[in-house]
Amino acid sequence: MSFQIALTGLNAASTDLTVTSNNISNANTTGFKRSRAEFSDVFAGDASGIGAGVRLVNVRQENSQGNVEITERQLDLAVSGEGYLVLSDGGALLYSRVGSMGIDSNGYVQNSQGERLQIYPPTATGGFNTGSLQDFRLTVDVNPPQPSTLVEMAVNLPANATPPAAAPFDLTDPDTFNHSTSTIVYDSLGVAHTATYYFVNSAPGAWDVAQSIDGTQVGTLQPVTFDANGALATPPAGSVSFGAYVPTNGANPLTADLDLLQTTQYGENFVVNAINPDGRAAGRLVNVEIDQSGVVFARYSNGQSTSLGKIAVATFANPEGLTKASDISYQESFASGTALRGEAGTSNFGIIQSGALESSNVDLTAELVNMITAQRLFQANAQVISTMDAVTQTIINIR
Repeated sequence: MSFQIALTGLNAASTDLTVTSNNISNANTTGFKRSRAEFSDVFAGDASGIGAGVRLVNVRQENSQGNVEITERQLDLAVSGEGYLVLSDGGALLYSRVGSMGIDSNGYVQNSQGERLQIYPPTATGGFNTGSLQDFRLTVDVNPPQPSTLVEMAVNLPANATPPAAAPFDLTDPDTFNHSTSTIVYDSLGVAHTATYYFVNSAPGAWDVAQSIDGTQVGTLQPVTFDANGALATPPAGSVSFGAYVPTNGANPLTADLDLLQTTQYGENFVVNAINPDGRAAGRLVNVEIDQSGVVFARYSNGQSTSLGKIAVATFANPEGLTKASDISYQESFASGTALRGEAGTSNFGIIQSGALESSNVDLTAELVNMITAQRLFQANAQVISTMDAVTQTIINIR
């Protein structure tokens, strides 16, 4: 009987060494969770109460948080908290803490196993449809241009100005206007045009404003007036319209109104405080940014950003019950419970850190101590077998 008991001890120590060696070998594996072997006494069922050895009852995975290491690569994702990234393998949902992602030839974001990262798609109202999942795909779509419709201008016109010596107004003759300033506006094709504004004093507190686009005057002079305090009096809302400019490149007519609500008439100097035209050129994708809540922003060369979706995360009632599905992913099981999908930054789903990876939670010092303990147990059980062999040999030699 003692031979069999000692043999179970050898097997247990060997299994413990196997688990420990696996932990040590994965000490630098991204997102790896250490395991431990759990043993129990084998109950013999006799009156003496002596057991029949030891047996392995479970290899438990410990899901404690690993350190977050900065990589500065935008598609590297680290989850701090209890959440798991949601992945799709041909439609089958998987879950992983390994956030090392790349892009395939079609622009889909996936891990090294080809499992695609899942996001909640954006809605038309600016939110996210958390009841639906879709593959995260980066496209090279161009951010479309937006034609200019308004130029907000805050300038100061000198209160001591006098009408120009020459008349009538001629945009090619500086002697026919007092001051001018320019900005860039865009047509419906995203082509930039130079819009120049001319200010002509007509009387104390009264000015005429003209607009030209690419050297062509648009419309006629438009009057503006100021009160005795130097504030804009007319037009009351500050909006000045000149009409439409027809580009020669086939774009739609360009109408860029002027907003002078913040314009003043003080002192003796002409000062341009701010010019803010709307509209933009077409933009190409520059980079992708992911915030802590998992929202993915595409940044374009024209200064615009677009939300591509929100990274889906999931938690489980019993993460230790998850079943290994690939080298870096798990699938839900009866023991783990059903996946609870949610959003990073809420409840216990944790937060997502872009440009970082979660390292292994293996403590090498503790593993080396476990290895020594398992080695001693193996030696002790081997010694039991050696001792029982000597006892048996002695009994056989009795005459």
